[in-house]
Amino acid sequence: MKILDYMKENILYLDGGMGTLLQEAGMKPGELPEMWNLTHPEEIVSIHKAYFDAGSNVVNTNTFGANSLKFESNELELIIKSAIENAKKAREESETEHPKWVALDIGPTGRMLAPYGDFDFEDAVKTFAQTVKLGVKYGAELIVIETMNDSYETKAALLAAKENSDLPVFVSNAYSEDGKLMTGADPSAMVAMLEGMGADAIGANCSLGPKALAPIVDAYLAAASVPVLVKPNAGLPKVVDGKTVFDVLPD
Repeated sequence: MKILDYMKENILYLDGGMGTLLQEAGMKPGELPEMWNLTHPEEIVSIHKAYFDAGSNVVNTNTFGANSLKFESNELELIIKSAIENAKKAREESETEHPKWVALDIGPTGRMLAPYGDFDFEDAVKTFAQTVKLGVKYGAELIVIETMNDSYETKAALLAAKENSDLPVFVSNAYSEDGKLMTGADPSAMVAMLEGMGADAIGANCSLGPKALAPIVDAYLAAASVPVLVKPNAGLPKVVDGKTVFDVLPD
């Protein structure tokens, strides 16, 4: 079954965080999480499998920061190839029977786009396009653009995804306490832009805890005609004894 068809009749369950689990697995400060696809594939497979076993329909590949600004072309290709293979291996090893899909995860470039910074929009599109093309080449089944706090960079990533693939695309933004992106856009503005560009699901992730994101989600639901996604942090992260912990408990 295609994921967009499944979503018409079902709630689609996403996965959770990757970075905190890699820290628990021994990733040191300063290490690039994406390199673990190559150096510790068994750990990545284990994390993905745990999410599938817990009921996730979608896992995001460990490629949040995988782009040509951080990695040379050959290395980037190996990282994305391995990341998708690791997620698919986890799916094969999972014994639960619910539908499962592997999403190419795309996060911000880490550069500020003009006029706030010196990174041109066209260069951002090219950067995202390179990642998208590799995701398509190695068999990603959808694209998740996430944790974007700049509406212009969000537009660049979605444009790259739509121009270089036929895959479903989910887009998720990270909002501040004032209910706006860092660059000022509110949910209604993002709904208008993202739906107009053809995103298949839109919403909010990371940011603050579930309660703080509730009004953001309400604003999306009031304006959106496509499925709305939400993936909040478990509150705000803080470091205790060298480990990142969150202040919202499971219950």
